[in-house]
Amino acid sequence: MADTSRSLSLPFIMPNQAQKHVTHNEALQILDTLTQLGVVADDQTAPPATPADGVRYIVGDTGTGDWAGHDGEVALFDQGSWRFFVPRAGWRAWVSGRDALVVHDGTDWIDLDSDELQDIEALGLGMTTLPGTPFSAKINAALWTALYQADGGTGSMISTFNKENSGDDLGFVFQKDFQTRALLGLFGSDNLRLAASPDGSTFFDGLWIGVGNGIVDLPNLPRFKATTDFDNYCAADTWITIGINSTEYNGQNAFDAATSAFTAPVDGTYQFGASLTFRENTSSQVTMSARLITNGTDEITGSAGEITGPHISDRTTLALNGMVVLDAGDTVELQGQISGQDGYFMADRTAFWGSKIG
Repeated sequence: MADTSRSLSLPFIMPNQAQKHVTHNEALQILDTLTQLGVVADDQTAPPATPADGVRYIVGDTGTGDWAGHDGEVALFDQGSWRFFVPRAGWRAWVSGRDALVVHDGTDWIDLDSDELQDIEALGLGMTTLPGTPFSAKINAALWTALYQADGGTGSMISTFNKENSGDDLGFVFQKDFQTRALLGLFGSDNLRLAASPDGSTFFDGLWIGVGNGIVDLPNLPRFKATTDFDNYCAADTWITIGINSTEYNGQNAFDAATSAFTAPVDGTYQFGASLTFRENTSSQVTMSARLITNGTDEITGSAGEITGPHISDRTTLALNGMVVLDAGDTVELQGQISGQDGYFMADRTAFWGSKIG
């Protein structure tokens, strides 16, 4: 049988032991010292000059004098001398000098009600953290606010996110029911990227800003440029839809070369432009006109233009542009007319283009 108890090292009264009252009283003294433990201070390194009998302290770091070599131990002044007790994990003490509750973690005393959290391994608010997410919060609102100058701050607040290498990822992942729908940050490079995803695996970049020059790219913007690869014949005084059938660029595949029409993939404001070059058939004494038409019937305000007088075949060119608000599914096409005589809209030099701008 052991001589002392496991937790508080209370001495046991042994069989046939003489002066049992000494052992009993020693156990009571230890219990009186360590149960409902309250100490005056836990950061004092030198013993007080005139301690009261029964006063207790937690020896601070680098104890001196009678406390030397007893850092972190509970010191009791008992009948004119200091006694020391080595703490174990789970011991708690009330530090009256600073109104704080401390607990021993097996190595150090730490504050239970501290206004600081240092070097913790995980924190979960309303949920349990996972190994890959040491900070997790299940909440409905969060507020970050600057410390005002009146409260000792600067009035500003800056949040900094840092990654190790250019090829690493740094940013925000936005999810719906834990399936990713958007990314914002430095993903795979140092360039700022904003991307959206319908399924969490396929991503479409909506915004890209180069870190070396600040140039903004909108890689998936609906935009196109197309030309005609044949001379479009136009009978005199007749409006025709120009057969724009060869695309140079066709973002979002919004332009259909088979119908020579652009179809708006989403609601928004769009800018369009065109150039038409005249090719003579019977006479150069003509008027060349052009316009941009929505949904086959409505002229885009301000988009029409014409050139009158003698034309130079393969040289005279009419340019026009127009801006319009479209609903998803609206179409835009280029129409031309040659008045006075027939003629052609020249292949390769007659073009139509457009882009979403807002």
